[in-house]
Amino acid sequence: MLRLILFRHAKSDWSDVSRPDQERPLTNRGIRAARTMGQFLAAIDQVPQVALTSSAKRARDSVDLARRQGGWQCDQRVEPRLYTFEADDLLDAVQSLQDVPPRLLITGHEPAFSGLAARLIGGARLRIPTGCMARIDLEVDDWSEVEPGCGEMRWLMPPKLLTRAGISFRR
Repeated sequence: MLRLILFRHAKSDWSDVSRPDQERPLTNRGIRAARTMGQFLAAIDQVPQVALTSSAKRARDSVDLARRQGGWQCDQRVEPRLYTFEADDLLDAVQSLQDVPPRLLITGHEPAFSGLAARLIGGARLRIPTGCMARIDLEVDDWSEVEPGCGEMRWLMPPKLLTRAGISFRR
């Protein structure tokens, strides 16, 4: 069984419309959310073995902040194919992964993430907000075998739920 955690990048800054999409940074709220999600994943003992991220700055920064804040001891790599807004392209990217262990986190974008999650769990209507993580368990043994309907949504956690509840993670 494979375990996939989808981590939608945290809130990004749209104030400079001349800035290329790939180079948009995180807002202060986004920085806080990414750190919260890193602590959350560590607190529930769900740290991935590998964290792959889109090449966009907001995605790279989200996973880097989460990894450092949560104290994750995992490899972090940029995967340019994850910079997509299409679920089919994202599914192709996941299916083409090689030499990736069974606990994987990918950081990327909407609407690709919601579309991929819906396909993997056999159809659903859902939206993955900024900074949110969703874990999907996949009933296959290799990433090349991932296909629609092979997954089960285990949880979906938006950072707002944690921050508004005042939850603090201590080690």
